[in-house]
Amino acid sequence: MSNLTLALSILGGLVLAAVVGYETFMSRRNAPRQPDAVDTALADVERSMSSADGMEPMLHVDPNQLLAHDRHEPLFDPDLPAPSGVPVATGERRGGLDPLIDVIAPVSLDGLASGDAAIAAMPPTRRAGSKPVAIEGLNEHTGQWEPPVAGQRYSAFQVGVQLANRTGALNEIEYSEFVVKAQAFADAVNGSPEFPEMLDEVARARELDQFASAHDAQLGFVLRALHAAWSPGYVQQNAARLGFVAGIIPGRMVLPTGEVGLPPILGLAFDTQAALADDPAQSAIRELSLSLDVPQVDRAEEPFRRMREAAATLAREMDGVVTDSDGQLLRDETMDVIGSDLEQLYDTLDARDLAAGSPLARRLFS
Repeated sequence: MSNLTLALSILGGLVLAAVVGYETFMSRRNAPRQPDAVDTALADVERSMSSADGMEPMLHVDPNQLLAHDRHEPLFDPDLPAPSGVPVATGERRGGLDPLIDVIAPVSLDGLASGDAAIAAMPPTRRAGSKPVAIEGLNEHTGQWEPPVAGQRYSAFQVGVQLANRTGALNEIEYSEFVVKAQAFADAVNGSPEFPEMLDEVARARELDQFASAHDAQLGFVLRALHAAWSPGYVQQNAARLGFVAGIIPGRMVLPTGEVGLPPILGLAFDTQAALADDPAQSAIRELSLSLDVPQVDRAEEPFRRMREAAATLAREMDGVVTDSDGQLLRDETMDVIGSDLEQLYDTLDARDLAAGSPLARRLFS
């Protein structure tokens, strides 16, 4: 073999090695980032402990817009309980039916009625159209209004229907359905109901819905990868360091409150299909979203500050940027304006006795 042939062979081998090395480098560079092995092991232990405790956090779905006022598209996952159905373990609340957001029909009795009879007389579906219907009894011993309880006796009842929620205002058809359900319950317990004037209540419902529509805010930040994509495990690991825990639906995480049963402070979501892939480690995620349902979270939790800090930390640690749903970068000045607007919104809700995070606000904005 001549020296020229040998030199060309060596040069060809070097070029081939360089091409293979470059392809390997680019493949590794573009591969989804993986979680650290130590944190992964700890996460597995925590998941096992969570399963043993039988606890599963509530979850909210992320909004598609930075600031939305559309009350006709519920933001809660349809497979989860609505906020109005979530028991509040602790904290101040007025509880039950409230004339501020409910139509209430008193049901007078000639004597006492048992809780067992009231439970048996409950309508099969406690909704009038899209509005929840509730029944409460005046407990003979405690003097408090409460949902009927077996073994208790009640001197009066009241049946209520919510004036508005995120599906809109109570209308005439829904009011009529409420009257039918309330009358059937009253007949079953030998009571006499007294119904407010329908047109007055429907007008009140429209006014409340107009107020709620103008003050219903859901925030959404989008975190986009700058270079390498992320694997589901990588996203979960970084979010877990900030206190997020796995939600019920794959690809969803939540930042829970300190009280059992309350809606989470923040939601985090990424592609569900990536989380359900046969080999999630090879799934490439290029964006995730952070969400805050403002009326559902107590102002004292400082949810926007925590949302802003979480977005900044995740962007820094995961090599990403924070944008709105249209891909526009969210700079500090924009964040400051949003924070100022939220403070005004909180003040307005407080003045209407619908403070963010209160039971009434959670019912109205659901």
